[in-house]
Amino acid sequence: MAGFAVVTISDRCSAGLQVDATGPAVVRLLSQQWPGANPPGTIGRGLVPDNEDAIVTLLGELCHQEYELILTAGGTGLGPRDVTPEATRRVIDREVPGLAEAMRAGSAPGYRFAWLSRAVAGLKGKTLIVNLPGSERGAVENLSVILPLLPHALDVAAGGALHPKD
Repeated sequence: MAGFAVVTISDRCSAGLQVDATGPAVVRLLSQQWPGANPPGTIGRGLVPDNEDAIVTLLGELCHQEYELILTAGGTGLGPRDVTPEATRRVIDREVPGLAEAMRAGSAPGYRFAWLSRAVAGLKGKTLIVNLPGSERGAVENLSVILPLLPHALDVAAGGALHPKD
């Protein structure tokens, strides 16, 4: 497998009207909390507008490149251009609802609007795709909630251990 990829989904960032702070923050957290998973500088990056077909195309390309984990940042809210969950569902074979539920439950005590997130998570073959919020703080907090679960999830998705060791 090719490692990890982080995709920022934002009309403003993709048009060059705003600097993407969220994608780099997610990459930093992955690098700090999971240093052995990817050699430094090898986490793939992507940036697309809030366009369902563009998101589907990029996610499909990354799955074809056999990334084991793809994290998206943005497009999970209630706005009319927030289409990341719909695009993700078009790509995945099976949902992993517990990850999205854990993110909402874990971030809601400090941010009541977390319950409005429409983020999804799922598998396309052996690739796990997880939607994170578009804000830097929200993305980092949500990823922090599920980060302890991801090594086991990726191991099982790749055909490894079927039961936790603890």
